[in-house]
Amino acid sequence: MASDSSVPRVWYASYGSNMRGARFGCYLAGGRPHGAAHTYPGCRDPRPPAASVLTRLPGALYFATESDVWTGGRAFYDPDTVLPGTPGSVWVRAHLITVEQFADVVAQEMGRAPGTGPGAELDLAEVLAAGRARLGGGRYETLVHPGSYEGAPVLTFTAPWGVRDVEPNAPAGPYLAQIAAGLVESGAGDAEAVARYLEQWPGVAGQWDVAGVAELAGSLG
Repeated sequence: MASDSSVPRVWYASYGSNMRGARFGCYLAGGRPHGAAHTYPGCRDPRPPAASVLTRLPGALYFATESDVWTGGRAFYDPDTVLPGTPGSVWVRAHLITVEQFADVVAQEMGRAPGTGPGAELDLAEVLAAGRARLGGGRYETLVHPGSYEGAPVLTFTAPWGVRDVEPNAPAGPYLAQIAAGLVESGAGDAEAVARYLEQWPGVAGQWDVAGVAELAGSLG
């Protein structure tokens, strides 16, 4: 394994449950998150992030499709749409990890073993040049490069469709709890502030109220 100084790193910008450190740890080192129905194999390199920072990306957060890990809607990011009544930006927690780890996280999101499938050995040339690249048609196989931070590229992944192309679907409580707790842990605000942030997005709006989301935010400690 290459040393820290020689391994290229990227900021993986998580906008969903991987904002919570313990949950993201299951992607890195393997394990089953609290409330999930799936055990993750972990990355080929299980080391924790070199750093994590809270920031915002322009666009919209929404919940759609049906998760086979949590049931209910999955979180997606639409970098091209500003929805009325929202701040026009999405909280993300960016984790500084290796390119190989990022590729392995993408693989696990698509239910594949790390080191297999599209993007197993990730070539960043297209996404860094164009700001967007599709590894495939899967729900989390569209890479987005919104910029750089401290000399390393910021990358995230989302669906090939946008918020207006799919029906919203309410997330399950255990999944929303991971996201809410991750935002509190990251410093986005207290439980009520985080609940007000999440309550505005498609899939949560009209399905979960502020009090319910705030309770979830504190349920994982």
